Amino acid sequence: MTQADGIVAASARILIVEDERIVALDLQSTLRHLGHQVVGMAASAAEALRLVAEHRPDLVLMDIHLEGPMDGTEAGTRIGTEFRIPVVYLTAFAEPATLQR
Repeated sequence: MTQADGIVAASARILIVEDERIVALDLQSTLRHLGHQVVGMAASAAEALRLVAEHRPDLVLMDIHLEGPMDGTEAGTRIGTEFRIPVVYLTAFAEPATLQR
């Protein structure tokens, strides 16, 4: 833990779920620079579920639109229900249907 300006910041173990590799690598670099540990990167929902079970991260950063039969919203719901791990959704798509889900 570090302390700056009276705020204590803890390092988190984070899983990145993003199917665009360059975006995932940028997130990884930023998170590491901020002192967090990236425990893995997944490009699909199925891979994300496997990595969550294996690494038990503190937090999952989840892209909503993923390739494959399961999207990020469904994967995030399963992660929250089955593992009780918080999920922060990331998306470049802000249409009402996506936001409603």
